[in-house]
Amino acid sequence: MSPDHPPGLDLDRLRGLLDQERPGLVQGPLTGRLIEGGRSNLTYAVTDGASRWVVRRPPLGHVLATAHDMGREHRVISALHPTDVPVPRPVLLCEDEDVLGAPFYVMEFVEGTPYRTARQLAPREERTRGAVLSLVDTLVELHAVDPAEVGLAGFGRPEGFLDRQLRRWGKQLAASRNRELAGVDELHAALGRALPLSPAPAVVHGDYRLDNVLLGPDDRITAVLDWEMSTLGDPLTDLGLLTMYSTPLGMPDSPVSTTAQAPGHPSAAELVERYAERSGRDVSAVSWYTAFAWFKLAVILEGIHYRYTLGQTVGRGFDRIGDLVPVFIDHGLTTLQEG
Repeated sequence: MSPDHPPGLDLDRLRGLLDQERPGLVQGPLTGRLIEGGRSNLTYAVTDGASRWVVRRPPLGHVLATAHDMGREHRVISALHPTDVPVPRPVLLCEDEDVLGAPFYVMEFVEGTPYRTARQLAPREERTRGAVLSLVDTLVELHAVDPAEVGLAGFGRPEGFLDRQLRRWGKQLAASRNRELAGVDELHAALGRALPLSPAPAVVHGDYRLDNVLLGPDDRITAVLDWEMSTLGDPLTDLGLLTMYSTPLGMPDSPVSTTAQAPGHPSAAELVERYAERSGRDVSAVSWYTAFAWFKLAVILEGIHYRYTLGQTVGRGFDRIGDLVPVFIDHGLTTLQEG
């Protein structure tokens, strides 16, 4: 397909649906492009020459039963859009697979820059610190949202959340596992033996990091993106993930986004301290949550590696994903052991 008609995006069918469901929204022929950088759901920028939108859909091939839930992602941004949490305005959810071959949704295009690597941040050292600290502040805002007040009271089952998460990611690993992975079963079991007591539940993003927000010219967050893993549950899972992404991997040119080694980037400990101060939450068990984040990401990366081996990925960098999985497993074991 041509660059303006990327795989997985039938622009004629999309235009027909938008004309039917949102008459007058589209003013001319649509063109689209794949937005590089994601490793899970596919994201496209679409324009009619005057306005711009974003289309999100699952990957083209192997899709796990509980992953890539477009309805879930659309629901949470619809609920959060009226709050202080910056999210794109939702436009349309389509669960009819006859249109694009899978459920998808359309949202507004928000201006901003996603900073994916330390190299991107390096020239702006004096601004990096403030941008990363604002990431913590936005997370505090998210966790302060009352789910019932925004229509998300039934968005998840907070009771037994951590136990279910461990079982879920164990099942995800089994569904995408076609090679031996030293230490992964040990890490999974150790996490299960040390489950912390969860605080009061909140809206959880599930993949919260600098790579999944857009920063405007003033370094303010213009949008939090990629809500596919969102639910109601233990808010410290988001903090653990942010802590993990703020820990240097020690792997130059890693295909997984990380900004931890950028000049001016606050340490993981400082981010945890700021979150504790501004949220008032007890963060004494943060090492467990960070180790869980290493495990969860190892499972996600293994799933992406599995799709790569089947030739079912779109974009660059997938050939190196498999090498990262053992690194994440080792970090998880070390974090849990050191406490």
